[in-house]
Formats: sequence, structure tokens, C-alpha cells
Amino acid sequence: MPSVSLAPRALYEEVAELLRQRIFRRELEPGSWIDELKIAEELGISRTPLREALKVLAAEGLVTMKVRRGAYVTEVSDKDLADVYHLLSLLESDAAGVVAERATAMQLEELKALHDDLETAVNDRDRFFAINEQFHMRLLEMADNRWRQQMVADLRKVMKLNRHNSLLKTGRIDESLKEHRAIMAALLAHQGDQATRRMQEHFLNGLEAAT
Repeated sequence: MPSVSLAPRALYEEVAELLRQRIFRRELEPGSWIDELKIAEELGISRTPLREALKVLAAEGLVTMKVRRGAYVTEVSDKDLADVYHLLSLLESDAAGVVAERATAMQLEELKALHDDLETAVNDRDRFFAINEQFHMRLLEMADNRWRQQMVADLRKVMKLNRHNSLLKTGRIDESLKEHRAIMAALLAHQGDQATRRMQEHFLNGLEAAT
């Protein structure tokens, strides 16, 4: 059987990731127009892979395409946020219940280690956010439903458009950490219903801080 050579990662995927991170870092602000010519020149690429990258970001909800006006970084309305948090609450609270009931001791130790890292990141907002997301996504992996995982990953990209506003609220990081302690306690005690409720409360409080 002849050997198969795999193509390297498509250029448009690399461009999409670069733009995605610029959006998350607020280098491209919500509502701002994306200057395709300027970015193509800056990256030394043609506009074709850039436009393919923008289609990917549009499918993720991070970019809005406007007829005859081009691409804009999506502005998230209060309703958008409420809808996203509602769905995340449903999906992640269900996952928390599953993990509380089925997780192995080794898996729970892994989540506890992530939680301990979170405890040390209270004075570093960006690090706190990164570890927090890692905790949530690892919990979803342990719940072992790839469709739920994919839905949450896409929804969290939209949520990131507002992340700085939510974490800048006075005391929100401390509140979030307290909520994580309650979630972790329920997981370690194998209390499925309790883990579900604590995760629901976590998202309800997160929405209040984000709006």
C-alpha cells in the first residue's frame, strides 16, 4: 500500500486561529470592521484564505458578515448572552451530574488539581479565565458526550466576547471561586443532583455578572 502524505494544516485555519485570538484579546473590538486588505498585507497572504478564515469565524458566531459592507466582529447583546448562558447551564450542569456519579478517583483527582490551580490564580484574571475554561472543558470530556462537548466549545467562543466585562465586576472572581468550591465538593462526594444544582447556580451568577 503506497504511503500517504498528509497535507499541513490549511492556511485559512491558521489565519482563523490568529484572528480568533485577536478577537478574544480585544485587539479587534466588538463591532469593529475587519479591514481585509490591511490584514492580508500584514500577514503576507492573499485575500482568499483570509475570506475562508472569516467564514469559519462567522460560523462560530465571532464574526458577522454584512452584505456589501464586509466582516465585523460580532457584538453580543444582552439577549445573546442570556441565551448562551442558558444553554451552557443546561449542558454543563447535566455533565456535572454525570461526572459526579461516574467519575473515577483518578479523574476526580485531575479535576481537583485544576481547581487547586484556580485557587492560586485569583490575582491574575487572564490566568484564572484560562484555568476555569480548562476545568469546564475537562469535566465535559469526562462526561463523554462528544456532541455536548462540541456545542459547549462553540458557545464558549461566543461567551468569550464578553469575558472581560464579567470578570471585571467587583468581587466576581472570588464569587466564581466560591461556586467552584461547591461544585468540586459535590463532585468529590459523588452527589449528582447537588453537582447539577451547583453548576446551574454558577452560570446564573455568571450571567448576572456579565450583563
